[in-house]
Amino acid sequence: MLSPNVGVSDSDIDPRQLRKVQARPFRSSIKMTSAKTVEHIVLFKVKEETEASKVSELVNGLGSLVSLDTVLHLSVGPLLRNRSSSLTFTHMLHTRYKSKEDLQAYSAHPSHVTVVKENVLPIIDDIMAVDWVADGLSNLVPPPGSALRVSFLKLKEGAAGDEVLGVVRGIPENFKQISEFSFGENFSPGRAKGFSIASLAVFAGPTELEAVDSNQELVNYQKDKVRDQIDSVVVVDYVVPPPPPAQSASL
Repeated sequence: MLSPNVGVSDSDIDPRQLRKVQARPFRSSIKMTSAKTVEHIVLFKVKEETEASKVSELVNGLGSLVSLDTVLHLSVGPLLRNRSSSLTFTHMLHTRYKSKEDLQAYSAHPSHVTVVKENVLPIIDDIMAVDWVADGLSNLVPPPGSALRVSFLKLKEGAAGDEVLGVVRGIPENFKQISEFSFGENFSPGRAKGFSIASLAVFAGPTELEAVDSNQELVNYQKDKVRDQIDSVVVVDYVVPPPPPAQSASL
């Protein structure tokens, strides 16, 4: 896809982070269709040598926000791979909303503010967030075990944004392993580090995601279409975690 493999770390998976975290689940597994959906992606870089309990508090705290009324979907946990050498994130939060107003309500909610202040900011070195409006998603809740590839593009000055968006729009036509695709222009520049175009590709699992990477000729062909327009790219892979085990009632 448009995700360049230049600068990809040889150690795609950070075992320390995987050992530290039990990821929180999505909101539900009910399939829904929406004409317009607001995507909210936040990437975190947890400080090295952070205690496992503190990382779990970050994940569990953010995961608890799934109970807020405006949240259609929430998933949070460690990245499977970070494919960008310049920005080395360790965790991702993915949420969805019916509208920009619902996203704003989530951001301003006291529970969200408290989690960010107490559980997130004290243990992270870096953070970035990108928001966009997606059209026609057929499944608002990616199933557990699904693999997500998130790509953020920073355009060169004077680049033709519409041309780049047109190429991004055509990605699913060339990569049939993609089961759901979302893309758009970022509307929240404050924490986006200058990245203005985002996409999220959903695959049945990591095997299907890896099959895309194995077709290097097609991948490179797609990159060449916009290479001259792009200043830099952030690409991360993430697997939607399973739901937690059911809690048995006390006797």
